Amino acid sequence: MQSGLYIVGTPIGNLSDMSSRAIDVLKNVDLIAAEDTRVFAKLATHFGIKTPRISCHEHNEREVIPDLIEKLLSGMSIATVSDAGMPGISDPGFRIVRAAREASIPVYVVPGPIAAISALVLSGFPTDRFTFCGFFDEKKLRDDNKIRHTIIYYESPNRIMTTIAAINSVMPERQIAIVREITKLHEETIIGYPADLLHIEPPRGEIVIVVSPAPEHKMTENEISNIINDIAADKSTKGAAADLAKRAGISKKEAYKRMLKKGDDK
Repeated sequence: MQSGLYIVGTPIGNLSDMSSRAIDVLKNVDLIAAEDTRVFAKLATHFGIKTPRISCHEHNEREVIPDLIEKLLSGMSIATVSDAGMPGISDPGFRIVRAAREASIPVYVVPGPIAAISALVLSGFPTDRFTFCGFFDEKKLRDDNKIRHTIIYYESPNRIMTTIAAINSVMPERQIAIVREITKLHEETIIGYPADLLHIEPPRGEIVIVVSPAPEHKMTENEISNIINDIAADKSTKGAAADLAKRAGISKKEAYKRMLKKGDDK
C-alpha cells in the first residue's frame, strides 16, 4: 500500500454493496481509524479483515488525529471508516482529511454507498441541483425553505412525525419523500404532500427525507381543484383554507372562498 490516508466507504445496509477494492484496502493498510470499533468488528469479521484498528469519533478525534497525522508522516497507510456509508457525510471524517491535507499527506478515496444520494435518486425529484442539510433542525427550517431546489435531510424514527408536521407548517406546497431502510429488507419510499402524510404509520429504521423543489409556476384551476379534493375532510373550513392557500400559492381570502364553495357544492 502507498502511504497516506484512505477514505473508505462501507455498506449502509446490504453487505453485498461492499466493493472488492474497499476490502483490499482495509486488509492491507497499516491501521484502520473506525468511528466505532465494535460496529466495524462485525464488518471485519464478515470480510476477514484483521488489520489493527483504533476508535476515531466525534468525541475523541481532536485528541486522536494528531497521533494519526504523526503516523502518516512516518510513512504509514491509514484507512478511516464510519459506521456506515462515506466518512465525513454527517459522520466523523472531515477533520482528519483536513489535517492530512494541511500536512501535505496524500489522501485517497474508496467510494461507497451514501444514504443521501441513494434517497435522492429513489425519490424521483430533480437531481440537477440539491442541498444536503444533514440532520433535520426545525429551527433552521424557514431559512431552508429559501432553498428552492431539492433538499435532503437525515432524521431519526422517533422524531419523524414531528418533523413531517414542521415541514407541513412551513413548506406545505412541496412534496416530500420519506425513504427508509435503504438497501435493507424493508426498504420503502413514501411520497406525498406533508399534509397527506401526517397520519401515516410512523416509519421505522434509518430515514432520509427528500423535499421536492418549490413550485415555480402558478397552479391551474385543475391543479387547485385537485388540492381541494385532497385536503382532509375533518379540517375546519378555516384550517382547510389556510392549507389550500399555502399549497396553491393563492391568498387566504381566495382559498376560503373556494373552500366555502366546495362545501356548498356537496
